[in-house]
Amino acid sequence: MSKEKRIYKVRFVCQDKIYEIYANSVGASSMLGFIEIGELVFGEGSTLVLDPAEESLKNEFAQVKRTFIPMHSVIRIDEVAKRGTAKVIEPDPDNNVTRVPFPMFNPSGKPSP
Repeated sequence: MSKEKRIYKVRFVCQDKIYEIYANSVGASSMLGFIEIGELVFGEGSTLVLDPAEESLKNEFAQVKRTFIPMHSVIRIDEVAKRGTAKVIEPDPDNNVTRVPFPMFNPSGKPSP
């Protein structure tokens, strides 16, 4: 019985852009408030057609073994059957809704309003 590696699609916000990456390892981090993402998966190097967006992400994460994403930046984590194309989604300039940043943990210990 062969054990297949799990593949996770992780979507998170970074500098007002939505990143969508694929990884074999996702879990809670020992650093409070962070999700640990490891074993990032990108397209095969042998394919003839290259996606510039995915190549850009591949270069950005080239030397990364694990990355730690703040919990409040994570939009969604899905376990998927197969890897898709990693990409960065630019915000819609016509969208008039702005995401309000909020602290996940209140250092004062008082409840947030």
